[in-house]
Amino acid sequence: MVHRATAGAAAAVAVLAVLSVPAAAREAVVWRPCPKNDPVEKSRLRGLECGTVRVPLDHARPRGEKITLALTRARHTAARSQGIVLLNRGGPGAHGRDMPTLFAAGMPHGVAAAYDWIGFDPRGVGGSKPAMICDEAYQDPGRPRADTTPANAAEESAWRARAARFSADCARRYPRLLAHMGTADWAADLDDIRAALGQRKINYMGYSYGTYLGTVYAAMYPNRVRRMVLDSVVRPSGVWYDDNIDQDVAFEKRIRAYFAWIAKYDSVYHLGTDEKQVAAAYRQARTDLKAHPVNGRIGASELDDLFLGDGYSTIGWPTHAKVLSAFRSGDPAPLGAAWEKPGFLDQNDYAVYNAVQCRDAAWPRDWKKWHDDSVRLYRAGYTFETWSNTWYNAPCATWRTAGGPRPKVHGPANLTPVLLVQGTEDAATPFNGAQETHRLLPNSRLLVQVGGGIHGVTLNGDTCVDGTVARYFASGALPRKNATCKAPPPPTPGDASARHRTPVRVQAPGPVSAPVGGRI
Repeated sequence: MVHRATAGAAAAVAVLAVLSVPAAAREAVVWRPCPKNDPVEKSRLRGLECGTVRVPLDHARPRGEKITLALTRARHTAARSQGIVLLNRGGPGAHGRDMPTLFAAGMPHGVAAAYDWIGFDPRGVGGSKPAMICDEAYQDPGRPRADTTPANAAEESAWRARAARFSADCARRYPRLLAHMGTADWAADLDDIRAALGQRKINYMGYSYGTYLGTVYAAMYPNRVRRMVLDSVVRPSGVWYDDNIDQDVAFEKRIRAYFAWIAKYDSVYHLGTDEKQVAAAYRQARTDLKAHPVNGRIGASELDDLFLGDGYSTIGWPTHAKVLSAFRSGDPAPLGAAWEKPGFLDQNDYAVYNAVQCRDAAWPRDWKKWHDDSVRLYRAGYTFETWSNTWYNAPCATWRTAGGPRPKVHGPANLTPVLLVQGTEDAATPFNGAQETHRLLPNSRLLVQVGGGIHGVTLNGDTCVDGTVARYFASGALPRKNATCKAPPPPTPGDASARHRTPVRVQAPGPVSAPVGGRI
């Protein structure tokens, strides 16, 4: 029987355990040039240094079984270092070893040169060992997936059975790991990384789920935080069932904004002159694909995979509008080229997503709660993501490791000032998450991107936001009070800057593509 320590108790024990281990017993990271072709990241680690650190599987037993975390570093080049910045993309489950390249290149030279930018694959992820994979058929059955919106009770039951098989397979493959995959465990891992790098304090940059990881770390180790930026902020009190309900509502608003944008350019896309006409064109495309999948693989749910990403970022708006336009005009080739089958990182991300979220908090075990909420939201007009999000999270209804209670996230009065960055129209982590976290973290400042709908604002093209973040990392300077930046306008159909810009791709607590067909 797997030991099921509560998350709160595990967090408290983990703090004591880490403090009790003598410094000499903590291994230092040995850095070497990353291979030109990493088995997981391929060529994306070129120019970085790679290393590993071994951490306890169970932080309550620091001398027990160990697992391995994979790290990367872009080393400081300034004469005087300001320490390390740990970078987390979100998820939970997102890989992170490529991130130092993005920050070393994206920050102003003086800021980039002053830090060691540290990327890492959290426990269970990517290049870390073990890396989790469960029931690949849930995301990739080798054919078009069943429509995520069930037409009847039998289709709903079939989805429930698939989700239960996924959770059972995870329990079979990782019987010891699952009890130690909560955010409190990840926060203790961060502190072990800090110790292995010989640092008294960390600097931290977290997106999306990474904001929740940051707040939990700050609550567990408040005296070890130097500077912290939390971008696109999770609502702690909603972890995780209620936060996903919030997403269902916010994504509907966001996809309608996208359809209205398409209608604005009807002379280019020919899909309708208002949002309702474009939505009708999308529904018809969905119906056609359900009957006649493209390439025998791309059906209605796969179309949702593609367009759900447009709720996270505007960068793909012109391309995906062209895909839909071409398909409605009788040309399926652009859709066939745009959709990609899930690969190793997609499968890995999704397995870890469930392992963390199902462990972090208690989920409803009575399916009636899931069913009633999904039906209520769908009938209220929140049709775009509701059922797909239900199936994305449904493994938690039958997860074999108990979840909860949620880790404590209140910051102490002496916590270093934290910078929160948030777009008002973010669908993946709605604005109320930043407002709540601002109240929970004393001395924090909230930088609001007014009108911003891109999930993960920093280094995504807003010079106002990027300048504020850079100044904070440079000197610790924050706005005297909460501040705003005006979001850049969405792209136009021929916007070359959107096509050629390389953003920081953020992964959220919830699907970045449809529930079992793409990356989290």
